[in-house]
Amino acid sequence: MSRYRLQPTPAQEAALAGHCRHARYVWNLAVEQHSFWWLGRGGAPGFAAQCRRLTEARAVYPWLAEGSIVVQQQALKDFAQARANFFGGTHKRPTWRKRDRNEGFRIVAVKAEDVRRLSRHVGEVRVPKVGWVRFRWSRPVPAGVKSYRITRDAAGRRHVAFAAIPRPIPAPGNGEVVGVDRGVVVSAALSTGELLTVAPLRQTEQKRLVRLERRLARAKPGSARRAKAKAALARLKARRKDRRKDWVEKTSTDLARRFDVIAVEDLKIAAMTRSARGTAEKPGRGVRQKAGLNRGILANGWGLLVTRLEDKAPGRVIRVDPAFTGRRCSACGFVDRRARESQARFRCRSCAHAGHAGHADVNAARNIAHAAGHAVAAREGPRVTGPVHREPQPALLIA
Repeated sequence: MSRYRLQPTPAQEAALAGHCRHARYVWNLAVEQHSFWWLGRGGAPGFAAQCRRLTEARAVYPWLAEGSIVVQQQALKDFAQARANFFGGTHKRPTWRKRDRNEGFRIVAVKAEDVRRLSRHVGEVRVPKVGWVRFRWSRPVPAGVKSYRITRDAAGRRHVAFAAIPRPIPAPGNGEVVGVDRGVVVSAALSTGELLTVAPLRQTEQKRLVRLERRLARAKPGSARRAKAKAALARLKARRKDRRKDWVEKTSTDLARRFDVIAVEDLKIAAMTRSARGTAEKPGRGVRQKAGLNRGILANGWGLLVTRLEDKAPGRVIRVDPAFTGRRCSACGFVDRRARESQARFRCRSCAHAGHAGHADVNAARNIAHAAGHAVAAREGPRVTGPVHREPQPALLIA
């Protein structure tokens, strides 16, 4: 997806909001119909039957007929695809769309003349029953796009995303392998010794975030003050999200261009960030500490980084077993749970002389690179070069 920031006029903003309402209504109506089928109360209508019922509904309800039939039919098409993905086992069951949370609609059968460039930084896209809507031309629109989706985030910003599969980044051909250790304090530590960190909110922004959260908690539900605080908080969180996504895009592109093989730990992030609250009968322990750890994991974009690496370097990303990567010495292979003296300090007690010491996350990244290098060497022969050829001794595990 190539996403661009929309710049609609007030009248166009109202029309786009109407399209979002219609798409949400049609989607939720399809969910309701299929809920009866899932409960065993009748057969579920297919896409063609739902389109016929939509035509009948548009003849009865003028407010629905005022909207675009393209937007409404595409909402049904999206639901049919979501339902097929659910039964295919690749996605979760489609559920309700909520106002201000799942705002958006899709337009298909886009022609080349529906998108045009006005100046260096301004372009236009033609939206049914809205007209030409301007957007910021931040980069060239991919050629041959057939559909686009317009969305609205929690901060009130609208974006248009053109559906296009970008070309993967070609491998440099240097045979190098890099290990990436994802952490909370250091977002990504590389086996080369580099430490990469997502740009957080500044101290003043963090204080403002706390103030807005307290103001939102004190505001009366449904009041104008609550809506104002909620909008300001959403804008601040959107800024933090944009910085994280920008860091992920730049880091993944840099890694895909510099290394032939990229190794990451095969982490189950959904399970790692599950709440420790427990139940009323069996409450959890360390709930506040676990909640802080979960926020740290999600704030560093662990899952998004690997997803974008696999998109940009398909077939070159290797997931390795994360067991003992943080406790094993990358120089001799000795495993000791007490070798990690602190969050950032690793010192092996088995190596000759004074022992191997260094940054703990870099040591883990080198272990990840070792594991990936052995896997690639076993699969392709001795073509792989670089630091992964340093063979560790057989690992010894002590308590």
